[in-house]
Amino acid sequence: MMSEDCGGRSRRLFGTDGVRGVANVYPMTTEIAMQLGRAAAYVFKQEPRRHRIVIGKDTRLSCYMIENALSAGICSMGVDVLLVGPLPTPGIAFITSSMRADAGVVISASHNPYQDNGIKFFSKDGFKLPDDIEMAMEDYIFADNGEVHRPTASEIGKAFRIEDAGGRYVVFAKNTFPKELTLEGLTIALDCANGAAYKVAPAVFSELGATLCAVGVDPNGENINKECGSLYTGRLRELVQETGADVGIALDGDGDRVIFLDEKGEEVDGDGVMAICGSRLLREGRLCKNTLVSTIMSNKGLDEVIEREGGRIVRTRVGDRYVVEEMLKHGYNFGGEQSGHMLFLDHNTTGDGIITALQLLSIIIREGKSLSELKKIMEPYPQVLLNVEVENKKRIDDMPKLKKMMKDIEKKLDNKGRVFIRYSGTEPLARVLVEGKDRDEISIMAKELIDIIKEETRV
Repeated sequence: MMSEDCGGRSRRLFGTDGVRGVANVYPMTTEIAMQLGRAAAYVFKQEPRRHRIVIGKDTRLSCYMIENALSAGICSMGVDVLLVGPLPTPGIAFITSSMRADAGVVISASHNPYQDNGIKFFSKDGFKLPDDIEMAMEDYIFADNGEVHRPTASEIGKAFRIEDAGGRYVVFAKNTFPKELTLEGLTIALDCANGAAYKVAPAVFSELGATLCAVGVDPNGENINKECGSLYTGRLRELVQETGADVGIALDGDGDRVIFLDEKGEEVDGDGVMAICGSRLLREGRLCKNTLVSTIMSNKGLDEVIEREGGRIVRTRVGDRYVVEEMLKHGYNFGGEQSGHMLFLDHNTTGDGIITALQLLSIIIREGKSLSELKKIMEPYPQVLLNVEVENKKRIDDMPKLKKMMKDIEKKLDNKGRVFIRYSGTEPLARVLVEGKDRDEISIMAKELIDIIKEETRV
């Protein structure tokens, strides 16, 4: 039985992936954005020298106001700002590290609809911030330091626009693809979700020689993730079938997540990609410590594949940041999430949809197999994942009926499945996952759990 509760100090702004919410509604207001800018500058301004923080964004209408507020807050603390414009989250991580900036900021709500937005931070080495630094920023904001640490005259920060950031990232991404290979002869159907990757992703694949059929490359500020991208693959499926593409690639709004379609239009999620890439790395002796890192959401079928190839899987709580923390702590180099965040730490410091695609495409080329053939390496267990709105996020331990039912279900599954319940870090939702051999049986189990959660979380 697995559950996930937030322990320790309660967070007031930061969730599992930065600060997120409806744009222009607390906490995603310009006032909070300015305070976050000030707090970031304060936390990262350590030595007595000129400091710089990178700000990038996706294509949401609200990014303009949040970008300006963040920039104002940072400059008010005597720190310079480097504006890179729309760029995928992994591109901003790369630029932050490449330009030796002190930190990076991404304005994006990832796969959420356009009316939402978010702010997340990277340290100077391109990794997402650990919990303690985020808590330090919250402490600064809520300690009412409004009139403290305000430089004047020439000590106030400046803002500069980096015009060639997209081009730099394109070159960086292409250099992760094996030098002896090209994408010539492959037809790729690409969906950029009208998001941050709308310019750079087509450039990467076409410059490496692929024949490209792209959708989701015409952002207007309101159509990001709208019936497109990694959560809505129907449009891409039609494109694969219409064009006879060898593979479909669906990115999310900020380009750090990717879902694939094989040449038949059938979906291959993060677990399938980890099975293919992890097995290849194991056979080549390039999977550090023969260990792949995934989250508790990954399918049991993935464990069977990796163990069959002589490796093992280490699981973390949900969130790519926790996968990265585990990898850095123990020296692992590959991991990811079922949702499509893949982490190739030999290439980049965070999930990168474009780089993940390039690694998978290199395997397709080298093995001379279609994606539909490659994905047969894994036989996934049936999973049912249901979401339910909750009035309050009560601890699992404080819901006796739910705890009893979870134990009863696991006993019935008899180690041939599992049940997992967690709360969303960004929405008022409980997520219920049941995995087992019989889809009808686990569907009934999941619905029963939902009913109990509704009952026991009522205010």
